[in-house]
Amino acid sequence: MNKKKKDTRYLTSVALMAAIVILLANTPLGMIHLPVVKATTVHIPVILGAILFGPGAGAILGAVFGICSMISNTTAPTLLSFAFSPFMSMTGIEGALKAVWISVGCRIMIGVAAGWLWILLRKCRVSPNLALPITGFAGSMVNTTLVMGSIYLLLAREYAQVKNVAVNGVWGLIMATVTGSGVPEAIAAGILVTVVGKVLLKAVGYFAKSA
Repeated sequence: MNKKKKDTRYLTSVALMAAIVILLANTPLGMIHLPVVKATTVHIPVILGAILFGPGAGAILGAVFGICSMISNTTAPTLLSFAFSPFMSMTGIEGALKAVWISVGCRIMIGVAAGWLWILLRKCRVSPNLALPITGFAGSMVNTTLVMGSIYLLLAREYAQVKNVAVNGVWGLIMATVTGSGVPEAIAAGILVTVVGKVLLKAVGYFAKSA
Protein backbone atom coordinates (compact mmCIF):
# COMPACT_ATOMS: atom_id res chain seq x y z
CA MET A 1 0.00 0.00 0.00
CA ASN A 2 2.87 2.30 0.91
CA LYS A 3 4.53 1.64 -2.48
CA LYS A 4 1.22 2.38 -4.23
CA LYS A 5 0.96 5.69 -2.38
CA LYS A 6 4.53 6.58 -3.39
CA ASP A 7 3.86 5.69 -7.04
CA THR A 8 0.71 7.82 -7.03
CA ARG A 9 2.58 10.70 -5.41
CA TYR A 10 5.39 10.39 -7.98
CA LEU A 11 2.98 10.43 -10.94
CA THR A 12 1.03 13.34 -9.47
CA SER A 13 4.19 15.32 -8.80
CA VAL A 14 5.59 14.75 -12.30
CA ALA A 15 2.21 15.66 -13.83
CA LEU A 16 2.17 18.89 -11.80
CA MET A 17 5.67 19.80 -12.98
CA ALA A 18 4.64 18.98 -16.56
CA ALA A 19 1.69 21.36 -16.19
CA ILE A 20 4.10 24.08 -15.07
CA VAL A 21 6.29 23.41 -18.13
CA ILE A 22 3.25 23.76 -20.40
CA LEU A 23 2.17 26.96 -18.62
CA LEU A 24 5.60 28.56 -18.99
CA ALA A 25 5.91 27.42 -22.61
CA ASN A 26 2.63 29.05 -23.57
CA THR A 27 2.66 32.31 -21.59
CA PRO A 28 4.99 35.30 -21.15
CA LEU A 29 6.02 33.72 -17.82
CA GLY A 30 8.36 31.55 -19.88
CA MET A 31 10.64 34.52 -20.56
CA ILE A 32 12.53 36.80 -18.17
CA HIS A 33 13.96 40.11 -19.34
CA LEU A 34 17.66 40.55 -18.65
CA PRO A 35 19.54 43.81 -19.39
CA VAL A 36 20.72 42.58 -22.80
CA VAL A 37 18.69 39.49 -23.75
CA LYS A 38 15.51 37.59 -22.99
CA ALA A 39 16.10 34.35 -21.10
CA THR A 40 13.74 31.38 -21.18
CA THR A 41 12.56 29.79 -17.93
CA VAL A 42 10.80 26.77 -19.43
CA HIS A 43 13.70 24.46 -18.62
CA ILE A 44 13.65 25.40 -14.91
CA PRO A 45 10.86 22.93 -13.92
CA VAL A 46 12.61 20.29 -16.04
CA ILE A 47 15.78 20.71 -13.97
CA LEU A 48 13.85 20.89 -10.70
CA GLY A 49 11.86 17.78 -11.58
CA ALA A 50 15.09 15.91 -12.34
CA ILE A 51 16.53 16.98 -8.97
CA LEU A 52 13.43 16.06 -6.98
CA PHE A 53 12.30 12.90 -8.76
CA GLY A 54 15.30 11.62 -10.71
CA PRO A 55 16.61 11.48 -14.30
CA GLY A 56 13.58 9.52 -15.53
CA ALA A 57 11.18 12.25 -14.44
CA GLY A 58 13.57 14.83 -15.88
CA ALA A 59 13.47 13.05 -19.23
CA ILE A 60 9.66 13.06 -19.24
CA LEU A 61 9.53 16.77 -18.40
CA GLY A 62 12.18 17.50 -21.03
CA ALA A 63 10.05 15.69 -23.60
CA VAL A 64 7.04 17.83 -22.61
CA PHE A 65 9.19 20.95 -23.05
CA GLY A 66 10.33 19.72 -26.46
CA ILE A 67 6.81 18.89 -27.65
CA CYS A 68 5.64 22.35 -26.57
CA SER A 69 8.52 23.86 -28.55
CA MET A 70 7.63 21.76 -31.58
CA ILE A 71 3.96 22.80 -31.44
CA SER A 72 4.87 26.47 -30.97
CA ASN A 73 7.25 26.44 -33.93
CA THR A 74 4.61 24.72 -36.06
CA THR A 75 1.67 26.96 -35.20
CA ALA A 76 3.61 30.24 -34.97
CA PRO A 77 6.68 29.71 -37.17
CA THR A 78 9.74 31.96 -37.19
CA LEU A 79 12.85 32.00 -39.37
CA LEU A 80 14.40 29.21 -37.32
CA SER A 81 11.31 27.01 -36.98
CA PHE A 82 12.74 24.60 -39.55
CA ALA A 83 15.16 23.49 -36.81
CA PHE A 84 12.41 22.77 -34.26
CA SER A 85 9.38 21.60 -36.23
CA PRO A 86 9.38 18.54 -38.52
CA PHE A 87 6.55 20.19 -40.44
CA MET A 88 8.75 23.19 -41.29
CA SER A 89 11.61 21.07 -42.62
CA MET A 90 13.55 22.49 -45.56
CA THR A 91 15.04 19.10 -46.50
CA GLY A 92 12.19 16.61 -46.30
CA ILE A 93 12.15 13.58 -44.01
CA GLU A 94 15.82 13.89 -43.13
CA GLY A 95 15.33 17.46 -41.97
CA ALA A 96 12.17 16.47 -40.08
CA LEU A 97 14.07 13.85 -38.09
CA LYS A 98 16.77 16.40 -37.29
CA ALA A 99 14.11 18.83 -36.08
CA VAL A 100 12.61 16.19 -33.78
CA TRP A 101 16.03 15.57 -32.24
CA ILE A 102 16.69 19.29 -31.74
CA SER A 103 13.26 20.16 -30.36
CA VAL A 104 12.58 17.03 -28.28
CA GLY A 105 15.75 14.93 -28.00
CA CYS A 106 17.95 17.78 -26.81
CA ARG A 107 15.33 18.81 -24.24
CA ILE A 108 15.07 15.25 -22.89
CA MET A 109 18.81 15.40 -22.27
CA ILE A 110 18.34 18.44 -19.99
CA GLY A 111 16.46 16.30 -17.48
CA VAL A 112 18.73 13.28 -17.87
CA ALA A 113 21.93 15.30 -17.41
CA ALA A 114 20.57 17.39 -14.53
CA GLY A 115 19.21 14.32 -12.74
CA TRP A 116 22.44 12.35 -12.92
CA LEU A 117 24.58 15.38 -12.08
CA TRP A 118 22.50 15.97 -8.95
CA ILE A 119 22.90 12.32 -7.94
CA LEU A 120 26.67 12.52 -8.49
CA LEU A 121 27.04 15.74 -6.50
CA ARG A 122 25.01 14.39 -3.59
CA LYS A 123 26.99 11.13 -3.59
CA CYS A 124 30.12 13.25 -3.38
CA ARG A 125 28.51 14.94 -0.35
CA VAL A 126 28.34 18.34 -2.01
CA SER A 127 26.09 20.67 -0.01
CA PRO A 128 22.68 21.41 -1.57
CA ASN A 129 23.60 25.10 -1.32
CA LEU A 130 26.33 24.41 -3.89
CA ALA A 131 24.82 21.44 -5.74
CA LEU A 132 21.62 23.31 -6.63
CA PRO A 133 23.23 26.25 -8.49
CA ILE A 134 25.72 23.92 -10.19
CA THR A 135 22.93 21.65 -11.42
CA GLY A 136 20.78 24.61 -12.49
CA PHE A 137 23.62 26.22 -14.42
CA ALA A 138 24.75 22.96 -16.02
CA GLY A 139 21.21 21.88 -16.96
CA SER A 140 20.60 25.18 -18.71
CA MET A 141 23.91 24.99 -20.57
CA VAL A 142 23.05 21.46 -21.72
CA ASN A 143 19.95 22.94 -23.33
CA THR A 144 21.81 25.75 -25.10
CA THR A 145 24.89 23.80 -26.18
CA LEU A 146 22.97 20.74 -27.41
CA VAL A 147 20.39 22.75 -29.33
CA MET A 148 22.82 25.21 -30.90
CA GLY A 149 25.49 22.53 -31.37
CA SER A 150 22.98 20.27 -33.12
CA ILE A 151 21.88 23.11 -35.38
CA TYR A 152 25.54 23.69 -36.31
CA LEU A 153 26.30 20.02 -36.92
CA LEU A 154 23.03 19.05 -38.63
CA LEU A 155 21.60 22.19 -40.20
CA ALA A 156 24.47 24.61 -40.75
CA ARG A 157 23.66 25.15 -44.43
CA GLU A 158 19.97 25.86 -43.77
CA TYR A 159 20.88 28.11 -40.82
CA ALA A 160 23.26 30.08 -43.03
CA GLN A 161 20.55 30.42 -45.65
CA VAL A 162 17.91 31.92 -43.33
CA LYS A 163 20.50 34.13 -41.63
CA ASN A 164 21.84 35.22 -45.02
CA VAL A 165 25.47 34.49 -44.17
CA ALA A 166 28.15 32.21 -45.56
CA VAL A 167 28.28 28.68 -44.13
CA ASN A 168 31.71 29.39 -42.63
CA GLY A 169 30.12 32.24 -40.68
CA VAL A 170 27.62 29.99 -38.89
CA TRP A 171 30.05 29.00 -36.13
CA GLY A 172 30.46 32.61 -35.09
CA LEU A 173 26.69 33.12 -34.92
CA ILE A 174 26.26 29.93 -32.90
CA MET A 175 28.93 30.96 -30.39
CA ALA A 176 27.44 34.45 -30.14
CA THR A 177 24.10 32.87 -29.18
CA VAL A 178 25.72 30.52 -26.65
CA THR A 179 27.67 33.29 -24.93
CA GLY A 180 25.20 36.16 -25.37
CA SER A 181 22.02 34.27 -24.48
CA GLY A 182 22.99 30.85 -23.13
CA VAL A 183 25.32 32.01 -20.36
CA PRO A 184 22.90 34.63 -18.92
CA GLU A 185 20.12 32.00 -19.08
CA ALA A 186 22.33 29.53 -17.23
CA ILE A 187 23.17 32.07 -14.51
CA ALA A 188 19.47 32.86 -14.11
CA ALA A 189 18.71 29.13 -13.98
CA GLY A 190 21.33 28.59 -11.29
CA ILE A 191 19.76 31.30 -9.13
CA LEU A 192 16.14 30.20 -9.68
CA VAL A 193 16.88 26.50 -9.19
CA THR A 194 18.66 27.33 -5.93
CA VAL A 195 15.88 29.53 -4.54
CA VAL A 196 12.96 27.32 -5.58
CA GLY A 197 14.85 24.05 -5.11
CA LYS A 198 15.56 24.70 -1.42
CA VAL A 199 11.86 25.15 -0.74
CA LEU A 200 10.82 22.12 -2.77
CA LEU A 201 13.48 19.85 -1.26
CA LYS A 202 12.20 20.70 2.22
CA ALA A 203 8.61 20.02 1.11
CA VAL A 204 9.50 16.70 -0.50
CA GLY A 205 11.47 15.69 2.60
CA TYR A 206 8.53 16.54 4.83
CA PHE A 207 6.02 14.56 2.78
CA ALA A 208 8.44 11.61 2.52
CA LYS A 209 8.69 11.44 6.31
CA SER A 210 4.93 11.63 6.72
CA ALA A 211 4.28 8.86 4.16
